[in-house]
Amino acid sequence: MVEEAVVDLDECRKPTQLPQPVGYQLLIALPESKETTDGGVYMPDSIREREEAASITGMVLAIGPDAYKDKARFPSGPYCAVGDWIIMQPYTGSRLIIHKKEFRLINDDCVRAIVDDPRGVVRA
Repeated sequence: MVEEAVVDLDECRKPTQLPQPVGYQLLIALPESKETTDGGVYMPDSIREREEAASITGMVLAIGPDAYKDKARFPSGPYCAVGDWIIMQPYTGSRLIIHKKEFRLINDDCVRAIVDDPRGVVRA
């Protein structure tokens, strides 16, 4: 007797890896927003999603092959490297949700600064 395999179609459709940026794009991971405030108040999912969308910090996960190659635009070289925490404008780039985590694809010139520790960096 042959056993039938049970396949979970939703599981098969889940992405198994992060996208590799092309051209002059950078792949940025956003920090997860806290479930509660410092005072212990629960933050609803809708508010946490808005905070993530407006996030101004992120970690560089990958850099496209053409990013920072234009010597006229970047005479001092790249603004950042893989593993750097950066500051960018809120709502910058294309938002991606993968396995319930948010990522962004941004242009190489959207990096505003590098920070050693993004904790405590917030929008004014």
